Amino acid sequence: MAVVLSRPHPLDTSPLLTIVHAASSLASTSFPVTATSHVKHTFKNKIDSNLSAANTTEQFRNLKSSHEGKQMTDPSIGLNTHILVVDDEEDLLELVRYNLVKDGYRVSCVATGEEALAFVRRQPPDLLVLDLLLPSVDGLEVCRRLKGDSKTRDIPIVMLTAKSEESDMVAGLERGADDYIAKPFSPRVLSARIRALLRRKQSQRTSEQETTIDIHELSIHPGRHEATLAGNQIELTYTEFALLHFLAKRPGWAFTRTQIVDAVKGEDYPVTDRSVDVQVAGLRKKLGDCGSYIETVRGLGYRFRA
Repeated sequence: MAVVLSRPHPLDTSPLLTIVHAASSLASTSFPVTATSHVKHTFKNKIDSNLSAANTTEQFRNLKSSHEGKQMTDPSIGLNTHILVVDDEEDLLELVRYNLVKDGYRVSCVATGEEALAFVRRQPPDLLVLDLLLPSVDGLEVCRRLKGDSKTRDIPIVMLTAKSEESDMVAGLERGADDYIAKPFSPRVLSARIRALLRRKQSQRTSEQETTIDIHELSIHPGRHEATLAGNQIELTYTEFALLHFLAKRPGWAFTRTQIVDAVKGEDYPVTDRSVDVQVAGLRKKLGDCGSYIETVRGLGYRFRA
């Protein structure tokens, strides 16, 4: 009589039950003497493989429990931190995604520079892991465009690339990258760098939002998006407040109209010099006698009087 020992399904989390069922079946079956040795050998292999599966299952449960208990415990980073990973190597994308998800981050992946730019402008992430060598639009160009846009310039960027020469690192950092890691890399090192960078950026944001700019009779609070003149609140539009804040936080500095547009509206925003002049005129009017603090620099743009 032939005995068929069923193979446990790969997702079966109770392989020991299979051992019990197989043992019960064998105990109630009679075998020809010539088949006994073969059946014993088969049964031994079956028990060994199921015990191994049982051990593997237990290890997986312990590992999963361990990861669940270790997910993002740093209160300064937050539980829903979103990271965008950009690389054209599918295997590397999966490796980075797996490790970052394990650390508790929400992760999105794209493979090209064009996709990265479109994604960031549609749904800005909290941090970007960016490969240098990308097809068409490379990582340096992606970094330059994002850092040149006021809406995305504060997103931390970690360059992740196989090019480890000093000149490449300098080029990435000069275009605004916040950190640079050369391949091959350790996932633990990448995670540690990301945590440190997120903590630093969070600290900077908190400090900037809590720091009030007091100049002349003006008081500007970025966190509350509020400006007061001699104690009285000034009703400003979003653009007017951004313009006032940009000029007042660097008193005495002269800025071109293009620099002002890039800072207030973002790079490549379709606006004319005349539009900037109109915004400045409206802001001066709301500031009353203090409107003269915004000075025209002939042939250049504007500055806030020191």
